[in-house]
Amino acid sequence: MASGPPSPSVGRRLRLLELLVGAAFVLLVSGLGSAVGQKVYTNTWAVHIPGGPEEADRIARKHGFINHGHVFGDYYHFRHRRVVKRSLSDHRGTQVRLERDPKVTWAEQQVSKKRKKRDTATEFVDPKFRDQWYLNNNNHRDLNAKAAWQLGYTGQGVVVSILDDGIEKNHPDLSQNYDPEASYDVNDADPDPTPRYTQLNDNRHGTRCAGEVAAVANNGVCGVGVAYNAKIGGVRMLDGEVTDMVEAQSLSLNPQHIDIYSASWGPEDDGKTVDGPAKLAKDAFLRGVTEGRGGLGSIFVWASGNGGREKDSCNCDGYTNSIYTLSISSTTQNGNVPWYSEACSSTLATTYSSGNINEKQIITTDLKSKCTDSHTGTSASAPLAAGIIALALEANKHLTWRDMQHLVVQTSRPAHLLTNDWTVNGVGRRGTATSSKFPFSLLRRGDKLNSYSQVTELHVNAPPQLFKFILLLPYSSRNIGSRLVIDRNVDACFGSDSHVTSLEHVQAQLTLTYNRRGNLAIHLVSPAGTRSTLLHPRPHDYSSEGFNDWAFMTTHSWDENPSGVWRLEIENVADEKDYGTLTQFTLVLYGTSSPSSKSSEQSQSSSDNCKTLDLSMDCIECNPGHYLFQQGCVRECPAGFAVGSQPLNYTVGNYVLPASVLTCLPCPPPCVTCSSLGPMFCLSCPDHSSLDPATGTCLRLNHSMRESPGGFMVDPEDQKPPLENGSQLPITVAVLSCVAIIATFAGIFLLLQLRSGALIKLPSLEAGGGGGGGFSLRGSRVVSYRGIPTVWGDDGLDTDSENEFDVHNERTAFIKTQSAL
Repeated sequence: MASGPPSPSVGRRLRLLELLVGAAFVLLVSGLGSAVGQKVYTNTWAVHIPGGPEEADRIARKHGFINHGHVFGDYYHFRHRRVVKRSLSDHRGTQVRLERDPKVTWAEQQVSKKRKKRDTATEFVDPKFRDQWYLNNNNHRDLNAKAAWQLGYTGQGVVVSILDDGIEKNHPDLSQNYDPEASYDVNDADPDPTPRYTQLNDNRHGTRCAGEVAAVANNGVCGVGVAYNAKIGGVRMLDGEVTDMVEAQSLSLNPQHIDIYSASWGPEDDGKTVDGPAKLAKDAFLRGVTEGRGGLGSIFVWASGNGGREKDSCNCDGYTNSIYTLSISSTTQNGNVPWYSEACSSTLATTYSSGNINEKQIITTDLKSKCTDSHTGTSASAPLAAGIIALALEANKHLTWRDMQHLVVQTSRPAHLLTNDWTVNGVGRRGTATSSKFPFSLLRRGDKLNSYSQVTELHVNAPPQLFKFILLLPYSSRNIGSRLVIDRNVDACFGSDSHVTSLEHVQAQLTLTYNRRGNLAIHLVSPAGTRSTLLHPRPHDYSSEGFNDWAFMTTHSWDENPSGVWRLEIENVADEKDYGTLTQFTLVLYGTSSPSSKSSEQSQSSSDNCKTLDLSMDCIECNPGHYLFQQGCVRECPAGFAVGSQPLNYTVGNYVLPASVLTCLPCPPPCVTCSSLGPMFCLSCPDHSSLDPATGTCLRLNHSMRESPGGFMVDPEDQKPPLENGSQLPITVAVLSCVAIIATFAGIFLLLQLRSGALIKLPSLEAGGGGGGGFSLRGSRVVSYRGIPTVWGDDGLDTDSENEFDVHNERTAFIKTQSAL
């Protein structure tokens, strides 16, 4: 049966149905859209009832509510039994009944609000984030990243540059944070730091380090960087010839824009190399800390080295050994010392990295837009530290490069680090436990960034100025032998503008020769007793070059007072037949002399040993055995002061203090240091003066004596009275003895001449050619005496032939007489 076309009535019905369905769909969509933006009302009310809890309970029962308790003041939490829990419309009837009750002054049905947790650490969608054990770990063996991020610090506004073999700027986990102003290709002299690709991916190092610092968070790629909102750049400088100029250009790139430079490279870690920055690189470091970041100083983070298997020492690496770098070592997932770690005293802190086969490694970005979970060594530790420092700079952009080092020292903790050589330095405060393997402990972000106010307070209390005191200890060369110990007393420039009271870095600059350098161990002991190993033996170092003005550095005496006796120990740990000579030892002390440190020392000494305080709470009398010094009490007077009495006119009630108290008074001039007050008790003298040990006085040296230390010349102004007669007696006896001997010899000689028949007469002026000063024998024969003669000559003698025999006889007689005499 064939079907014909639909009737017109059916077509009209179909078109009407389509219009109705379309309209309904539009209404449904619009309704859902409005519902999404509408309020969601709950079955709870906030009610204000001034009558107290009993009145609130009565009102709740009256209107069908349950009183869930007091909020604060006269506000109460009501829940209605018959109102639905969640609704898009309010329950107007219940609201009106509450408002009409005379005991209720205010009522409001509560609306559900959307609130999002800001705990971003638990909401990252990056696939590798859960495997980044070193950022947040349930066993707390981590960098405490969660605590820092919860405070809102993510590196925003901080710029970090990776000095390496380039970075892959288009990597999906780096591109969002890439900063072209913090990047450059020094090897090819162009602004693109993209690494050169090879089959072995040799130039992946810089990209891996960059991802640790600033890998983007919540982008579904790889993992998360420590400072995932920081700007990241890279300098390609290791993929070519590395020269002093290349290093200097990299270290000084855009210092007013870049905050942190991170470097994970250095000289060979072969256990025998001694090398460091040359002239230009040294100048770049100095310029960076003095001019970078608007004068606050660029921050250089450096990996300490991977030469542990070769028994290398990072104190032989001039980059990690510099006071301008923040040297970072490594610890493993379980807190152990990794096999590649180098033990040295210049390292400042530790972060996590790889370890043994059963311990996890570091997750970060890799070449060709990939991700890796096998970044290793101290190369991975330094970027983590750079990221932590970026978080601190976000909290306080005014931190100087030295503030940052103080912050690292004060916030690092030894927790979870396993080693058997932990010690506490002379300050003895928490956080300064030191080890040759884990110097100032684990660097953790949460400890560093507990609050913005903590970081700001550190900056305010940090010493404002750096002092450098150089003590040159000149002496003749010393034989090292099997062991050499040198003790030197240091007053740290007491009384001068460069007086150091709190140490930061300490350097021992040594010049020495040794037939096998690797057999030497060098230690430095501070006055507080802290023993720093400047150099441990390096079995692979067979060099006989020694060290030429090499600066060994230690941070283990941080915050100690440098005044006192320092000890340098050099010992041979191998063959006793080794030999060498120490020719120069310079001790360099870097530290501060801040009012805060002085005030703290004074307050501590006053509270402990002060006997009497005045109305201003200043100490005016000390306990027995202590002496008053700068409103505090000390057991011994510092250099430049000696114990004396000071009058005191002060009464406390009916108690009369002693008329004088023992106090430390300045040494009288010209003494610089003294054992007691008085000009006869000097221990040292100022420049251009000499100490007389016999009298204990200072003798003024004139200009000639200054130029010739061995001479003794007196200025006409300083001439003293003639010596007494008793002191001239030995000289007089000696002169008279010499005169008597000469006279006796002359008399005997003349007597022998007379006995031999010679006639003595004065030289004849008419002889014409007769030698003056000769003797004329019988008128014309002259004997010339010129010492002991070996040849008898007749020069100048007028001798007749008939007298030749007589002359011969006279000569013979003369020789015999002289022999007998």
